[in-house]
Amino acid sequence: MDDPVSVIVQAVQDYGITTIMAVGMGYFIYFIWKYVTEEILPALEKANMTVIKLIDRVRMLDNDMIRMDQKINTILELRDVAREKTNGRKK
Repeated sequence: MDDPVSVIVQAVQDYGITTIMAVGMGYFIYFIWKYVTEEILPALEKANMTVIKLIDRVRMLDNDMIRMDQKINTILELRDVAREKTNGRKK
């Protein structure tokens, strides 16, 4: 069997360098396209889903913090009202 280098040299002699380079570039483009569609796009989709889940969790935490802040403010206001009532009775 012929070695790969002699096969390439024979193909260049038969078809010309431009044809062989065009075929090689076509294979390269096909290889890159296949790699992107089979490897990178699924990984990006998975990462996108993870980002969406994280954003949802951050929103939930933000809502929880807002509720906690409202509760603390209510407690502080009630405490101040109770102190005013207590201080008003002592006078």
